[in-house]
Amino acid sequence: MMMTDFTGEHTWLQIRHELSWRKLIEGSGYQEELKYDFNIKGELRHLDTNESFVFNYYKNAHERNHKRYQVLGYLITQYVYELLERVCMLQKVYIPTDATEDEPRSFFFMSKNALTSSSSLIVLLQDHGVFRAGQWGQRTIVSEGLEHGTQIPFIKMALRNHGGVIVLNPNDNFVDPKTEKERLSFSTREESSTSTPSVWWIPKRGSSSPEEHTTYVWDHFISKSAAKNVAFIAHGYGGLVFVDLLVQRKWEVMNKVYSVAFIDSMHNTQHQTRSDPQIQEWIQKYCRGWVSNSKPLGKAVGSLMKVNCPTVSAGTEKYGLAPSCCLHAIFKYLKSTLKAKTTTAFRHSPVATRSSTSKKRGNK
Repeated sequence: MMMTDFTGEHTWLQIRHELSWRKLIEGSGYQEELKYDFNIKGELRHLDTNESFVFNYYKNAHERNHKRYQVLGYLITQYVYELLERVCMLQKVYIPTDATEDEPRSFFFMSKNALTSSSSLIVLLQDHGVFRAGQWGQRTIVSEGLEHGTQIPFIKMALRNHGGVIVLNPNDNFVDPKTEKERLSFSTREESSTSTPSVWWIPKRGSSSPEEHTTYVWDHFISKSAAKNVAFIAHGYGGLVFVDLLVQRKWEVMNKVYSVAFIDSMHNTQHQTRSDPQIQEWIQKYCRGWVSNSKPLGKAVGSLMKVNCPTVSAGTEKYGLAPSCCLHAIFKYLKSTLKAKTTTAFRHSPVATRSSTSKKRGNK
């Protein structure tokens, strides 16, 4: 199984000296309880024992252990945001674009020339959960490392092979004014140990749900981009969100998106498309799914849905490892589908000849 070499990238090694995970830990007030750091392979290890993360730090205290894990998750989110900006050199774009000064805002990330370049554009759409932009899964980052749990290997390959990338942030939907400032305060951590959602949560306009966030970014950015060829890589609930976008913006999406790679997608073609034959045909033709399965990578996996797209094995039975396991297979697929589209477009385009040109001039 081929994997991206996380340690072999010069940029990663160079930036790691400047970015300090420990600084985030020290600012949280959990220096002793979270005595961990990411090693050169991107794995989270204890500074003294070199062991992987242990959830049950406190004996017989599930709530305290859960709170500790929540703090770890928040710190991972901030760290990955830094990696997106300083390792992948992506720009943070705040939305809605017309937000007032005091209005809660969400954001997403994109490469510098994502909207202006005519080359192909890759859009990453993550699963539903507590994690944010740049992550396939928080638990996977904790247990398996940054290489498997973050979208960084996908981003780097997208930039290398396609030119532009947009990293959506579909799970950043609300803000809690009461706990936002005290989230990492050591003195108040016992008070805020409960995970019950606050009644004061304020939805972020344009991003109050994964579906709304994706549609907003499509309407204001992706649809207006210079890229003629857009591809989506959608994981888990992200697949359902993409199909929702396809239904809502049918002709726009069908004309601009040349391919979609689903990873353990939760979409339901027949139910979501309301049996629209055009959309169903488009999904069958331009989409492919990779699913967690015991079969070798790329082997066909039967689907109960006749209207679904071709589905193959991700090469692993572990849901959290599916994205990293089929990374190279997905980009190989996107490359072949893009080549097929451009070849078809070339065949159907009018070929200018001297005779035809002279005839046109003569008709003027």
